[in-house]
Amino acid sequence: MGLPLGELLWLALAVLVAGVVTGILAGVFGIGGGAVIVPVLFELFRLVGVPEAVRMQLCIGTSLAIIVPTALRSYRAHRARGMVLDAVVRQWAAPSVFGVALGAALASFAPASVFEIAFVAIAATIAGKLLFGSEGWAVAQTLPGRVAMSAYGFVVGLGSSLMGISGGSLVTIILTLYSVPIHNSVATAAGIGVPITIAGAIGYVLAGLPHQGQLPPLSLGFVSLVGVAVIAPISSWVAPLGARLAHVLPGRALEIGFGLYLLLIALRFLIGLLA
Repeated sequence: MGLPLGELLWLALAVLVAGVVTGILAGVFGIGGGAVIVPVLFELFRLVGVPEAVRMQLCIGTSLAIIVPTALRSYRAHRARGMVLDAVVRQWAAPSVFGVALGAALASFAPASVFEIAFVAIAATIAGKLLFGSEGWAVAQTLPGRVAMSAYGFVVGLGSSLMGISGGSLVTIILTLYSVPIHNSVATAAGIGVPITIAGAIGYVLAGLPHQGQLPPLSLGFVSLVGVAVIAPISSWVAPLGARLAHVLPGRALEIGFGLYLLLIALRFLIGLLA
């Protein structure tokens, strides 16, 4: 690759930190940490010369695959505490998978800018809720009917597939707007993340097969096996710690920090789009 030793060391450190932060975020917020993984992988794949036309798709597919074990461990940790709303998980599972399938299909032929725009829009939305949202915000005191819930599930799946996340942040925003307690929202978000990430990883493998010649070695479609092998074990191991923290900390400082991080990352991708 011809990269200086110092740059390789910083890159390795970034990947390790991303794994730890991913696991903690998965437990604390019920999210998979894709918003952390995707930017790190984007810089990694840029440095190793992955073509821009497929770079973002490779980041997203790899992120979804990395999050699978993290989402599973986070879900099991929350379910052990009896906080998961199983009825919501069952109701959203199929629509969210349909949304994921559409996003993966787009990855096969849509330009990379579509995914960068989606990342900016979704990251900015989540950041706005984290920074300026109030626990008192609510549109109703109970969850809506089946049609609206199915629509929400589809949107969560599509957004997750376009951004490379497990959908936890989006799920938490929706559920809290319907007066679901935050701990139940976080735990349920972890449950929704399981079908989303599994379907997303499979979808991005299939979507990337026609582009295999543009991808780096040890890539299976739009999933880098090297990225999965390095980050997934770390994030999966740390996830239960985050789940324990979620039940003892108010998390407001973490929300502010994560919100500011998302705004900075959204700005970085926006500048790249406008350049």
